[in-house]
Amino acid sequence: MSTMNKIAIALALSFSSSAIFAAEVGIASFNLAWMGSKDDFKKHLEVCSAPQVNWCETRARTMRDAQSPTNEEVERAKQCQANFETAAGGAEKSMMVAPCNAYRLNSNNWQNAYAWYAQKVHGLAATIDKLVVDEGISIFAFQEVSNRAAIQDILGKHAADFESCVAEHNAFQTVGFAWKKSLSKKPVVCKNEDALAIKEKADDVKGIRRLRPGVELNLTIEGKAFSLLNVHLKSSCANLVNTERYPARLLTDNDAACKVLNRQIAPLENWIEAVAAKTPMFILLGDFNRRIDEEAAANIPAKEVRLDGSDPASPNSTGSFGEVKSRVMWQEISDGTPSLVQIPLAEGSACKGFVGLDHILFSTALHAKQAKGFNSLKLPVIQEAGQKIISSDHCPRIVKMKI
Repeated sequence: MSTMNKIAIALALSFSSSAIFAAEVGIASFNLAWMGSKDDFKKHLEVCSAPQVNWCETRARTMRDAQSPTNEEVERAKQCQANFETAAGGAEKSMMVAPCNAYRLNSNNWQNAYAWYAQKVHGLAATIDKLVVDEGISIFAFQEVSNRAAIQDILGKHAADFESCVAEHNAFQTVGFAWKKSLSKKPVVCKNEDALAIKEKADDVKGIRRLRPGVELNLTIEGKAFSLLNVHLKSSCANLVNTERYPARLLTDNDAACKVLNRQIAPLENWIEAVAAKTPMFILLGDFNRRIDEEAAANIPAKEVRLDGSDPASPNSTGSFGEVKSRVMWQEISDGTPSLVQIPLAEGSACKGFVGLDHILFSTALHAKQAKGFNSLKLPVIQEAGQKIISSDHCPRIVKMKI
């Protein structure tokens, strides 16, 4: 074979390999467990260590086997909240401070907290580094992050290679993305999905306390339009199946948390339908705080999805506070117009943290491009033995997709 032919073949193989590599995109969804910037953490310590606060718990605690907290506990929590707001500089400013129980500190053990928080940041940065270098992750969907500065901190040595955005919000926790700058040749658009940020209390006239919004990322990869929506939905209404620790709940149950999650269904479904009309290539991912895998396994008939028996593919009527008649989430949001595919967790994943809460859903068109047996992985979070402030209580969930 001539030297010229060898060079030609080598170039062809090189271009072919580059094309294959470029067409595979690594994506990770990762709840960062109250990840804030250094300034955020400084403010947290300042407020919670204030004499009038003294690391008190602002939420009223319900004793085991009780249906609700005692009147005394409710009053204690109210006073704690009032003191917390005063120390933070007012109600709105207090929303931007992580609560005193966020990092499991107290009046006896917070003096070394700066060093402990540095361990958390280091652990997350090491985890991100491993995901980028070893797993080829080029898009991160983050939950429980406060701002772009916090994202840049944990990107560490990769910060210069990534761009980031967060959903603007009036509370400490929000959602955000980080993506490799080289991934999309056309401008990338990141925008809020504010409709998900419903009032935590439906009848609250002032509406100061709201849930986290979603954030949408629109890119062009390999010349194709591609969208992702990153969500962190209301917690404490997770299970369809009873466990020793958590009761089974429907979204129409007379339960405070389920009533809130119920009101996020309509805006979530509206976004899915809107993005499906724009591009067939989309992903919905994040911390759903709902075991939609249990709902899928239950094979709930269409006529049982809603209380009124209407087809889940039909328009979803809402009540005066945005509530719907949907008893479950999965069969409502994947109703055929469009349908979604849950990317299963591979057997033997190295990390299980919060199984069933963190999900990655593909559009059917995008899933059709993946190889048979396509699945996702949960990988361990890096942290030191005995670390006082954990890196995260969730594991990053990743996929490597073809597009």
